[in-house]
Amino acid sequence: MNMRFENLSPDQFAALGVDRVAYVRPAVIDGRTVYAIHNADGIEMGTMAERDVAFAAVIQHDMEPVSVH
Repeated sequence: MNMRFENLSPDQFAALGVDRVAYVRPAVIDGRTVYAIHNADGIEMGTMAERDVAFAAVIQHDMEPVSVH
């Protein structure tokens, strides 16, 4: 796909990758570290007890995982 980014509105630019990229970051719930999975616009899609499992879940749903520290 060849896009011209300068022709995108701010909303269109913000929507890029929403259905293709998910980020994984550590979070603490009830005193336990878990790994939260968010789509590209920040909506939490789930949590996993282990980082590797979170990445595998993202890949299983045909998305690209990205680590956020």
